[in-house]
Amino acid sequence: MAGAALAAGAALWFVDPSTRGIPLCPLHAMTGLWCPFCGSTRASHALIHAELANALRYNALFVAALPLLAPLWWRRLRSPDPRPAARPLPRPVFWAGIALVLAFGVVRNLGVGRWLAPPS
Repeated sequence: MAGAALAAGAALWFVDPSTRGIPLCPLHAMTGLWCPFCGSTRASHALIHAELANALRYNALFVAALPLLAPLWWRRLRSPDPRPAARPLPRPVFWAGIALVLAFGVVRNLGVGRWLAPPS
């Protein structure tokens, strides 16, 4: 898992997904709607290049979630048990996160939340 993340980071260092023909999200390609994860690849590229403002423009939720999810990922990597933890988060926190992701996906497609949609 760590190796895949490092390989993806290395690839994003050299390849700018906003200028290359990286395939669009299937939901966006078929419907024109932005899913909660649209712009995450471009945000990752911007973060790797220390462009926080651009990363926030591409996917603010992704950027905000990284400091919260990184400790969970680190704990998982350091665990001697190869099986995933049965419950890495308390149930209310997990469902609040799901609700936040869904709300973000809806709001970024509404007129009032257009500023949350990544630049085309």
